[in-house]
Amino acid sequence: MDRNTASTLTNNSHAKSGSLFQNRVFQSIIISGLFLQIGIWVRNFAILLFVMEKTNGDSFAVSMISVAEFAPIFLFSFIGGTFADRLNPKKTMVWCDLLSALSIFAVLVTLIFGTWQAVFFATLISAILSQFSQPSGLKLFKMHLPVEQMQQGMSFYQTLFSVFMVLGPIIGTFMYDTFGIQVSIAVTGIAFVLSAVALAFLPNSNQTEREVASKTTLWEEMKSGIKYVLQKKDLSLLGLCFMGAGLGLGLIQPLTIFLVTEQLGLPKENLQWLITANGAGMIVGGALVMIFLKNVPPQRLLALGMLSNVIGLSIIGFSSSIWITLLAELFIGLMLPCIHIGINTWILQSTEGAFIGRVNGILSPMFTGSMVLTMSLAGILKEMFSLTAMFEASAVLFLIGLSFILPLYNMKIVESK
Repeated sequence: MDRNTASTLTNNSHAKSGSLFQNRVFQSIIISGLFLQIGIWVRNFAILLFVMEKTNGDSFAVSMISVAEFAPIFLFSFIGGTFADRLNPKKTMVWCDLLSALSIFAVLVTLIFGTWQAVFFATLISAILSQFSQPSGLKLFKMHLPVEQMQQGMSFYQTLFSVFMVLGPIIGTFMYDTFGIQVSIAVTGIAFVLSAVALAFLPNSNQTEREVASKTTLWEEMKSGIKYVLQKKDLSLLGLCFMGAGLGLGLIQPLTIFLVTEQLGLPKENLQWLITANGAGMIVGGALVMIFLKNVPPQRLLALGMLSNVIGLSIIGFSSSIWITLLAELFIGLMLPCIHIGINTWILQSTEGAFIGRVNGILSPMFTGSMVLTMSLAGILKEMFSLTAMFEASAVLFLIGLSFILPLYNMKIVESK
């Protein structure tokens, strides 16, 4: 055994014997995630408000922001996941953050010289690079966290996202209203740089570009990733569950505003209370999973989250009371982390480390693609059916998604190295 290998094994043993919050990798990823969330929310809301101001609320221009955010998931998720399996994860994440910051500062220069349309590229470039960075983060969790800490780690990470679901719009709106688009874009770039600095403190890994990368082509590795998912029954069923959830979520996401104005008969400004209730539930739910449900098998956690969405959406579909609707939104938010944490923990535990990126790159577009499909049809279907029917149909789609993973409810997941 050489000195480097012995050192790595010693470091890993220390990481596994200590608590989650003493894990150097976990610390770096959480600090990086904090800076990234600040940058992303400031960027998203500053650009949204800026484009609305420049175009007088043109719906096409505003929709292009969503296109810039979601399109890269279809086009680059699988490619990015494959590269994440081939490359050193630390280097990949640091370079993605630095390149994101560089693209942000380039957009800032164009804004100074008056080409405001360049703000779309700030979202587009960052979204593309995140398809390479995000699966590399999952690989680091797989490499450096013991299996008994994975679910707790994912719970804390998800809680961070949930906190920014509530605080992010407030921070982003404040930055734009107070300082304007140029300062907001500059803050975004600085946040990405600070994220890269945090990741630079990750321990160096012996895993450089894998030797297999020099023996196989990118196309061959993409095909082997698809074959791997199809051969593993649990991952295939997880993909079908993903599709059911995506179809159900996309069907109602554009219609929430009508829930407020038509079904509840309230001014549109009351939408903020539904969003706040959902976001507050997600924060509390993530903390509860981290503290009390950290040892619950991920497939059971996912089933619980899916069933809760079925119940919550069914109630919302029939409710004409603001208080019942708020409680249902709070309940859905409370249980939503069970879905996110269950899925990510399942992928981490069930997937071999060499395939983490490709598995994530295959499953993510299944969810997003399904969601965008029903989002595009939601407006048309609303004209044909009642709002209640739309929410009940969404509940049925979540129930169908749940049915795919029920056969795995009592399955014991064998950890893959």
